Amino acid sequence: MKHSKIPLSQTVVTLCKTHNIKHIVISPGSRNAPLTIGFTHDDFFNCYSIVDERCAAFFALGIAQQIEAPVAIVCTSGSALLNYYPAIAEAYYSNIPLVVLSADRPKHLVDVGDGQTIKQKNVYGEHVLYSANLKLDLKESEKTDNENELPIFKNLENKLERFLGLQKDIQSYNESEIHDALSLAHLKSGPVHINCPFDEPLYETVDELSITPKPFKIQNRTESIDDFEIKNLLDVWHSAKRKMILVGVLQPNSIEERWIQEIADDDSILVFTETTSNLHHPDFLPGIDKIIAPLNSEEFMTLQPEILLTFGGLVVSKKIKAFLRSYRPEHHWHVSLTRANDTFFCLDKHIKLHPNTFLSVFLPQVTHHTKSSYKSKWIEVRQKRRKMHELYLKTLPFSDFTVFNSVLKSLPKQTQLQVGNSSAIRYTQLFQLRKDTKVFCNRGTSGIDGSTSTAIGASVAVKEQTTFVTGDLSFFYDSNALWNNYIPNNFRIIVINNEGGGIFRILPGHKNTDNFDRFFETKHKLNAKQLCDMYDFDYAKATDEVSLQKELEVFHNPSKHPKLLEVFTPSTINDEILLEYFEFVK
Repeated sequence: MKHSKIPLSQTVVTLCKTHNIKHIVISPGSRNAPLTIGFTHDDFFNCYSIVDERCAAFFALGIAQQIEAPVAIVCTSGSALLNYYPAIAEAYYSNIPLVVLSADRPKHLVDVGDGQTIKQKNVYGEHVLYSANLKLDLKESEKTDNENELPIFKNLENKLERFLGLQKDIQSYNESEIHDALSLAHLKSGPVHINCPFDEPLYETVDELSITPKPFKIQNRTESIDDFEIKNLLDVWHSAKRKMILVGVLQPNSIEERWIQEIADDDSILVFTETTSNLHHPDFLPGIDKIIAPLNSEEFMTLQPEILLTFGGLVVSKKIKAFLRSYRPEHHWHVSLTRANDTFFCLDKHIKLHPNTFLSVFLPQVTHHTKSSYKSKWIEVRQKRRKMHELYLKTLPFSDFTVFNSVLKSLPKQTQLQVGNSSAIRYTQLFQLRKDTKVFCNRGTSGIDGSTSTAIGASVAVKEQTTFVTGDLSFFYDSNALWNNYIPNNFRIIVINNEGGGIFRILPGHKNTDNFDRFFETKHKLNAKQLCDMYDFDYAKATDEVSLQKELEVFHNPSKHPKLLEVFTPSTINDEILLEYFEFVK
């Protein structure tokens, strides 16, 4: 097996293997050649080559999202690692473990006017869990006066011993830093940055490792909560007649069915679930916005919970946020191993457990279910809203709203749905999805910049078919995502093309002006056909309900290439249809 001759590269590759990091996404470059050599010549690793660093990082994020384990991204020095930043921020706020391995110049070659040299130390600031800035391996032939690099004194009689001792100290430091970074990525589920300085020559190889890393004890997550804290929570819980559980982003099957049923059996608990929660029960309330939006102030007061219990990641619904900020519960408890956001400005308890662990400890100690009409009242409201939802659909012309209805109903069983941000995820929230549909969306920073790349990465990591539903601006913004040799043939993209950022028509502003069209809605006449021709996608389009239904009948069938369906909708009526919807469902 070939290895880079550079000890630091050998160390990074070996320790990634020790930490069981198998997926390595590499962007081409020269300074990172030692790492590329090490990873690609070891069959332990699954290596991917993605040219565009921004796409590469989101592609890796999609893999990590699915396997729930760290994925490494490898780049050269300079602006390359800055292109990782959007995905790093998304990983940080979505609690997804990414490991950035950036190659760097030696310190004495930074800020001397050479190309592709920037100050890479701590470049991601507070958006990573750990920044490891490794030390350059020593070479017997060199001297350096840099204060952070120990010099080789050639006039010492024991020059060789001195050299070996200094290199041993550097090796020990680097091993410790790498272990700490990789451990945090795993234990705290977030991004870390390991900056690796390499000096030339960069391409020399050896057949045997020159390093022998010290044994590393793998750490496991620990979860605990004391009985006194549980008792205090139970006292508050038993005294409340209105308890609301709000569930944001969760992995499928995060909560055991027995605890889901236990919650559903309590009439004093109302459960609101986001589409991205992947949590289902007949007594739960998905479609939050269509329930919340039409309420008046008196109804808001009857909905106001005494206790709010939240699980999962960030919440899409602006309406539930506005409601809970105006009608605050007396108590807000958030259950999460990582951070707790004070989204509703009333957080008083962060329970540092996995939700399933908390429920398994807490629910068996709930001694009685408080008699309450809290849940039953709002289930009645939910049923009325669903009837009105179906009636409204029958009144509509072909539009974004009707397209989402048709597209979501057409999804095959046991599928993975990846949804773009902005209007795509907000429309999706208004519809009921089957329990067997797994839903994902980049809600950490809620950006449109890497949704396609993330969806492709996710499709590579799973066997089930992945369908990505997105708006036109998001798709064209991330069109380099298709420059990818790993896209499976069962990957599907549906682009709803309304010729601009239609969501801005819903927001306050002066619509139908040249200024609005150009700088807010960003009108365009682009289509995806040429991109599909370039990247070997099967392309289809629909312009009305008849052609849409015809294309959807065959769209998910097996094929020799991935497929893209572009649905062209009117650009000027979607905002009115959506705003009138919330009036209609009253």
